[in-house]
Amino acid sequence: MPGLSIQQQVSLLYKQQSRRILATLIRLLGDFELAEEAMQEAFSTALKQWPNEGIPDKPRAWLISTGRFKAIDRLRKLQRQTAWAEEFIDHTEQSLSLSTQDIDDDQLRLIFTCCHPALPEDARIALTLREVCGLTTEQVASAFLQKPSAIAQRIVRAKRKIREAGIPYEVPEKKQLPQRLNTVLQVIYLVFNEGYCASSGDNLINSALMDEAIHLTKQLSNLLSKTEINGLLALMLFQSSRRAARTDENGKLLRLDEQDRSLWDNQQIKEADRLLKGILPKPDIGPYTIQAAIAGLHADASHYKETDWREILAFYDLLIRIQNTPVVALNRAVALSMAFGPEEGLKAIKHLNHSGTLDNYHLFYASQADLHRQLKQFKQAAECYQRAIELSEQSAERNYLQQQLEKLNKS
Repeated sequence: MPGLSIQQQVSLLYKQQSRRILATLIRLLGDFELAEEAMQEAFSTALKQWPNEGIPDKPRAWLISTGRFKAIDRLRKLQRQTAWAEEFIDHTEQSLSLSTQDIDDDQLRLIFTCCHPALPEDARIALTLREVCGLTTEQVASAFLQKPSAIAQRIVRAKRKIREAGIPYEVPEKKQLPQRLNTVLQVIYLVFNEGYCASSGDNLINSALMDEAIHLTKQLSNLLSKTEINGLLALMLFQSSRRAARTDENGKLLRLDEQDRSLWDNQQIKEADRLLKGILPKPDIGPYTIQAAIAGLHADASHYKETDWREILAFYDLLIRIQNTPVVALNRAVALSMAFGPEEGLKAIKHLNHSGTLDNYHLFYASQADLHRQLKQFKQAAECYQRAIELSEQSAERNYLQQQLEKLNKS
């Protein structure tokens, strides 16, 4: 990494590799907290030693090995020499495997561990997003539309269950894979979504999370031949193809109709198209394949005005039969407005929030604001824009909404 200081290179390694390093340390040490402490100590040691000794040839393996020895030393210094501790230390001293393939597989192993059927489904997803993928508790809470405190408690309980039940850190046998697959795919999709549109912070896009989700899905497809794995991969590739066009040079959010489609990645679109054509005729398509088909229709249109909104709406009608969630219903309402006018979209949105699930979802209000604006109902539009701004924690989205409100106030 020429041109970067040692500190910058360590910081970059942490950003790009810390979750894989943590996954391997969890396999080697068998404990979440111990592995997290070991990883932090390893990076701290790197900051102290590498400026004098230079960066090792295999920095990731060095960090894992250093973290492992730090953990063993910590156990010894604490004099936790019970029979369990002795056995634990003996095991960790014998279990070191640091091949590139082992390290890459460790993240997938850990995902399957976190998605073990012995854990409640909501706990599986929350734990995996937090520990395997590095999302903050606040980001996980945003994905669930819940409070961070509730998510934190869920994660603590899930870790305790894994430890007490002795759930193994391994990819299950092929016959056991299907029963865990839905949760694993859901987790990977949520990771991708956080990368595609960050729930908070200054940057709209986190490319590292997007790339990691795509990488994990490709690993899954090598393990198991299932339609929905390829459906998810196609969906992510279609969405990823647009990343260079979604913001301008100043980080300003660009809507789909404002994007320069020449910046879309045609290679990713072609790969996604190939996957989609191979699975759409199959009878076992699910929500990811349907969403991939919707994304494919956007990619097929050479200009925004050529988008086939009626066909997109038909796919949403199909999707809502198998995944009738408030967010899917909201997206369908937006497609309905594009196909048949803002009045129809607004009618559909008004009936969505009976349970209050969308009360704190900024896009629920942003969608209404846009439809009220199109209908020249400026007072209602302003109120909805203001509520969306209050709820949004993402700078690029909040700035966009603020600009729309200012335009409205000037009209």
